[in-house]
Amino acid sequence: MSHPIRFFYRGQVHTVSDVPPTRTILQHVREDHRCTGTKEGCAEGDCGACTVVVAELKGDAVDMKPVNACIQFLPTLDGKALFTVEDLKQPDGSLHPVQQAMVDCHGSQCGFCTPGFIMSLWSLYLMQEGKTTPLDRKEIDDTLSGNLCRCTGYRPIIDAAHRMLELPRANFDHKTLAATLKDIRRTDMLTYAGEGRSFHVPLSLQQLIDLRAENPSATLLSGSTDVGLWVTKQMRELGDIIHINQVAELQCMVEKDGKLEIGAAVTLNDAYAALCRHYPQELSELWQRFASQPIRHAGTLVGNVANGSPIGDSAPWLIALGSDIVLCGRNGQRVMPLENFYLDYQKKDLRPDEFVESVRVPLPHPGLRFRTYKLSKRFDQDISSVCAAFALTLDGDVVQAARIAFGGMAATSRRAPKAEAALTGRTWDEAALADAVQALADDYAPLTDMRASGTYRSKAAQNLLRRFWLETRPDAPLPSCAVNAFADARP
Repeated sequence: MSHPIRFFYRGQVHTVSDVPPTRTILQHVREDHRCTGTKEGCAEGDCGACTVVVAELKGDAVDMKPVNACIQFLPTLDGKALFTVEDLKQPDGSLHPVQQAMVDCHGSQCGFCTPGFIMSLWSLYLMQEGKTTPLDRKEIDDTLSGNLCRCTGYRPIIDAAHRMLELPRANFDHKTLAATLKDIRRTDMLTYAGEGRSFHVPLSLQQLIDLRAENPSATLLSGSTDVGLWVTKQMRELGDIIHINQVAELQCMVEKDGKLEIGAAVTLNDAYAALCRHYPQELSELWQRFASQPIRHAGTLVGNVANGSPIGDSAPWLIALGSDIVLCGRNGQRVMPLENFYLDYQKKDLRPDEFVESVRVPLPHPGLRFRTYKLSKRFDQDISSVCAAFALTLDGDVVQAARIAFGGMAATSRRAPKAEAALTGRTWDEAALADAVQALADDYAPLTDMRASGTYRSKAAQNLLRRFWLETRPDAPLPSCAVNAFADARP
């Protein structure tokens, strides 16, 4: 039996049936509702022209986040609310303060990207309700990190972000929206069928286990920030889909036995926020530079890990910390070190009936020296040329254990055993560093591609190890800010 997709949009609850499960939200609003303010620029979640805001219930509260409509499939809207630029029109027909601020500050030129900017700014505007402190530049930049503009140079848009809070306030009725979302919230699994393909949304771990055992060839979908591109860019047929993000057990983060366990449905933003409370210096910049806000609101940490991309930014530091991955199937759980999960390029130790349930991340312990570094052509929203993670356990000045992992240097994110061996048992000094740098050259044979040459990658990896030493050496370590430019070479 197929259920219709139900969601709130343009002031009413809509039901949708008989469309392909991989029809995107962008296609639906533009082609079915003729709401053409939302634009398609890249169809891969990079440019932000398609930015919309999706609202869902978190407990009894409404959580509203910007996402990329071009890579989100329509059935993922079930039980939620969708807001596009057309929804910002005020009851008297006037512009919303966000829109008026863009007009006042000349924040739009050709206008193609403008609706996406407005929706990102609107999400920021909603977050300022009840606050008295002004916005700072970092908060604005981070909000707009997923929106690209070729005309304005961004200054007038940033001016508009300040200006929108100076105008008379336009309040949003969260209470009424929450009541509507409660009315359409499902109490059992959604099974949607369209054009011969099914889309399942289990609500419990047991439902997911049973579904996966019955449909081992089905595509597992989490945040759709990668799988969405399989459809929009590679034109792949996904077959049946199992969407895991509504499974209650996978939405949890639990601290136990010196580890933080993060479920497969926890978003990147929520996961990194929790992790940065334990590793503020070590992970905060990587969190900020990981894709963009719309991607981080939709994608999940476990999805990034399970994808197994050699250029993913999460696997290197998780491996360096000695994290475990928890797999689940009809025969129960399997737990293994994350580094053992990756067998080869896009090959993982995952049985047909299994899925990734969570990752377990070790928390700081005495003697740990840990850093992460990302090199890319742009600061924001760019794929790494090299992503490095270093974790040493020191007893005084002596390295008791060394774990070094890189992304972008091999077919998978993996450790550097020769460099680690050169450090283990040694005093953490310049002589040990020199030996480890030399050994690192033998750990990898990086490829050359559009992001960087193999020669650049090798040299950059060695320089990042030197930077790590400068920041953590026992004798007068330098603060991170003092060496920020040390390895900032460009491919």
